[in-house]
Amino acid sequence: MATEERNRVSDGEDDREDQEDEKMEQFFALLRNFREARNKRKHELKQRDEEEEMSKKMKKNKTIKLGDDERPSWVPRFEWEDFTAEIEFRRQLIVFPTPYEKKQEEDDGLDLNLTLSSAAV
Repeated sequence: MATEERNRVSDGEDDREDQEDEKMEQFFALLRNFREARNKRKHELKQRDEEEEMSKKMKKNKTIKLGDDERPSWVPRFEWEDFTAEIEFRRQLIVFPTPYEKKQEEDDGLDLNLTLSSAAV
């Protein structure tokens, strides 16, 4: 019986050790995954920066190839008059009358307005 109790106790300790080992393995796996993700992101950013530099160099080389005498085919240029000219509409604008311009029609029927007068009954 004593050996059975010792086996149970040792089995309990082994289970705890196994659980601790499993937790440690999970922890280190988490650290590895974090490092891999960080390194991958760092590599992606580095590649993007290199691509941007290459595109800038290509643009710079393109402008150098054009030279001083040559210019691109079309360069947009705006003048102040472009923005101050009057706009001509295709149709006449619809103007809605304001309420105070409406004429009130007089009705010869009963006066339904309640007023206080000095000639009260």
